[in-house]
Amino acid sequence: MEFNPEEHHQAFPGMVNGGIIGTLLDCHGNWAAAIALMDEQGLEEPPCTVTAKYDVQLRRPTPLGETLTVVATPTEVLEDRVRVELTMEAAGKVCATGSGLFVAVKEGHPAFHRWS
Repeated sequence: MEFNPEEHHQAFPGMVNGGIIGTLLDCHGNWAAAIALMDEQGLEEPPCTVTAKYDVQLRRPTPLGETLTVVATPTEVLEDRVRVELTMEAAGKVCATGSGLFVAVKEGHPAFHRWS
């Protein structure tokens, strides 16, 4: 996934806010998990998934004005959950890494069928 941060995404002049970075990693990890479950189970559409936990390591300042590339790699796919490793780069340099656990929810959960 690619993202082009704008001025309102800054923590301070020229650098992207860490909360924006965490949000990008969380969202992309969540979608990667949903697609991994869909593929693994042969589903027609991705299940609704939520973040059970995730962590982010901010490796270096993330510059504004560069396209950010986020890669989410599922490392373990279980029946209703997926572990995902996450990386964000800007200008070919790793700015942030992380991992997450994303869980498919069942009917009755507030996020159930939120994609619909």
